[in-house]
Amino acid sequence: MAERRTARELTGELSAEFVGTMIVILFGCAVVAQVSAAGALTDPAGGLGDHDSIAWAWGLGVTLGVYVAARLSGAHLNPAVTVALAAFKGFPWRKVAPYVLAQTAGAFVAALLVRWNYSEALARADPGHTVKTQGVFSTLPANGNTALPVHEWGALRDQVIGTAILLLLIMAITDLLNTPPGGNLAPFVIGLVVVAIGMAWGSNAGYAINPARDFGPRLASYLTGYGGAWRDQYGNLYFWVPIVGPLVGGLLGAGLYKGLIGRFLPSAEPEPTGRVPTPED
Repeated sequence: MAERRTARELTGELSAEFVGTMIVILFGCAVVAQVSAAGALTDPAGGLGDHDSIAWAWGLGVTLGVYVAARLSGAHLNPAVTVALAAFKGFPWRKVAPYVLAQTAGAFVAALLVRWNYSEALARADPGHTVKTQGVFSTLPANGNTALPVHEWGALRDQVIGTAILLLLIMAITDLLNTPPGGNLAPFVIGLVVVAIGMAWGSNAGYAINPARDFGPRLASYLTGYGGAWRDQYGNLYFWVPIVGPLVGGLLGAGLYKGLIGRFLPSAEPEPTGRVPTPED
């Protein structure tokens, strides 16, 4: 009976990670499709959005995905989060691979829906399904702009730093021993973190900061006509950058929080009733 209950609980957790990540990508990839494909065709002046609308939609997508999944799974929605929590917060390592697969599957299915819904706009804006609209689904160095001299190693650096910021802040926001947001506002604040990262750290590599967010849609685009999905605009293999960078950065950011902040926070143990503070306090 206990094993059956445990299996049911894990199934619920994986279902939550799948749906929560799907929500993130449904908003994130769709806003890029609207701005870069549909918007470029119907309103070249930018009436259907710009960089800021992309940053806000990604952040709101994260907020909504976290609200969907938080009760069942903790709403990791990101392999970098899952690995960091396993390394520093006691999340079971045996659940890491199933969580990562569920997250990637959710991102993959969501990207297929975006691809299908915007198929006419994508075909009109980019008939060859090239790097011109590849950014709808997955990231590229300098957002595919060859005028900015950013290549794989610069993008890798960017992903390490961006994801380190993300995980450091997630650890702070969710740490009950610190000053977490009240009133169930943590998902909203985490969404604001993603918006801020997009606005401040979005130019060098498109702020994937999430291996599932990049690999799932990249695979979906490859299977639906984007033959160059695994490479960047320079012809170099690029798909590994938004996988390795976030995983390394997530561990770095969580480790920095644990070492520089977490270990100095007061104990969770309550003070004895009636204790009078001493001068040494």
